[in-house]
Amino acid sequence: MSRPSTFPRWKRVSLALALGCCLWGREVHADDTSHAAFRSCLSGTCFDPCDSAANIVRTYGPCACQRRGALMQWSYGTSFTGGPNLDEPLVTDRPDFTEASSTVGRGVAQIEMGYTYIHDNDGTTTTDSHSYPETLLRYGVWADWLEFRIAWNYGHQSSELDDIVGSEDLYLGFKIGLTPQEGILPETALIPQMVVPTGADEMTADRVLPGLNWLYGWDLCETISTAGSTQFNSAVDEETNDVYTEWAQSWTIGYSLTDKLGGYTEWYALFPHGAETMLPEHYLNGGFTYLISDNIQWDIRIGGGLNDAADDLFVGSGVSVRFY
Repeated sequence: MSRPSTFPRWKRVSLALALGCCLWGREVHADDTSHAAFRSCLSGTCFDPCDSAANIVRTYGPCACQRRGALMQWSYGTSFTGGPNLDEPLVTDRPDFTEASSTVGRGVAQIEMGYTYIHDNDGTTTTDSHSYPETLLRYGVWADWLEFRIAWNYGHQSSELDDIVGSEDLYLGFKIGLTPQEGILPETALIPQMVVPTGADEMTADRVLPGLNWLYGWDLCETISTAGSTQFNSAVDEETNDVYTEWAQSWTIGYSLTDKLGGYTEWYALFPHGAETMLPEHYLNGGFTYLISDNIQWDIRIGGGLNDAADDLFVGSGVSVRFY
């Protein structure tokens, strides 16, 4: 049986909190690092790392006067950059398939919406689909590295066989900004996500379908960036109504043509696992974005399938607006 501690409980809690304060991104004086840090933590305070007159040594993470832009970082030290920057133009998840690896920032709301026309002819049936308003609301909660996401859409699909119209299932998720880019190591984010059965009878999956999306991106220079995503989601086989796992992989290259005009080229693919009738689909698409202001962006895209199972053509346009 262990001997009970004679150190008062409130002092133990205060010491733990103070040590956590110092270790979680604070700084200590260089003249007597260990003793200064210990004294600082015992007093329940940490040295002010923003005091330029002090002789200080950083330990880990951002300055106390800086908000943490990402949950973690690749290396030990103080190169804690990245995260949202409201002094720069907005970064959107549309129009490409690959989501951005950055978050919007705490207290920031961003609405992204658009319209897509899809055409497909599988040799026997021609199908035309309209997707709108493709609304995605992103809102930063609790910290700069965390955003809540909710999306809603309405679809209209017509063919020689039937005509289906109605709202689709609601999408819910959180984007977690994991790491900033450090050299060849990418900026990364993770999105736990799901759709819930709220759609019209002809559109709903009639069950909750969870998924996970891992995002990674690099700024190669001031005008060129590249990014990818790897994700898996539960999906429903259209013929058998059975649930299977759909893997998705994408890769995109973005480029700045002017201060306001940008473009991208992207490949992405869907790989069904455990489905009886669904087949892999490969797509190639590209588009342009135009900054109306730092907080408003217009986009346009066009793409098509690379194999028989994929849709033949899709084209769309949209707008994104940031509020803070």
